[in-house]
Amino acid sequence: MAIDRAAALKAREEARTSAGPLAARVFRYNELIEQVVNAAKQPGFTPDAWKALEEVIDPVKFERVGNFKEVMDWPAYVGMLTAWGTTTEFWSNFRRISESGNCVFLELEEHNTPKDGKETVVNSLSLYEFDTAGKIIHLDIYLQMAPG
Repeated sequence: MAIDRAAALKAREEARTSAGPLAARVFRYNELIEQVVNAAKQPGFTPDAWKALEEVIDPVKFERVGNFKEVMDWPAYVGMLTAWGTTTEFWSNFRRISESGNCVFLELEEHNTPKDGKETVVNSLSLYEFDTAGKIIHLDIYLQMAPG
């Protein structure tokens, strides 16, 4: 079931206005991801563009665990983001966000359309863990997708 995009945008803005400090950083992280993915298809793009994310992550401590339990450090994640971002159109619909202790849970409906491909839609739940400086140091990704 698709989410009403206008309602999702309204919900995102309402959540953003009442977001705690760590949830606000997650909103910023996702904003930066979408900006760099859009820029990734432009001439002159380089992986250095992902450095913008270092505003909200600690590149030394950062670890991402993906939907297949693969573990990536920051350089490996930049490589994966570059391969993905240069070959797909991406946007997301907001569902909900929750902040507890040093963690933030974000639920999205993610839309990816690879070059010359068919759009895929997945439900994602991402768990962001922060250090005492307020930087993201760990990211877990959980996905739901249609069979087949």
